[in-house]
Amino acid sequence: MPKIKTHSGAKKRFKKVAGGTNIKRSKGYRSHHAWAKTTKQKRGLRKVAYFFSGDLKKMRRLLPN
Repeated sequence: MPKIKTHSGAKKRFKKVAGGTNIKRSKGYRSHHAWAKTTKQKRGLRKVAYFFSGDLKKMRRLLPN
């Protein structure tokens, strides 16, 4: 049986959490038009986000190890 390769784009952007139950990601909409967002919005975008259960199945396929 062939090995499953890790998706190179996914390994740069996402990290598995210890225990393997969830995958961390950073929030989008952070890099452009920062002047148009409030300080509260930008502070909220700094926080770590996790994948939803529907997306988690797809992401586990991209990050097999």
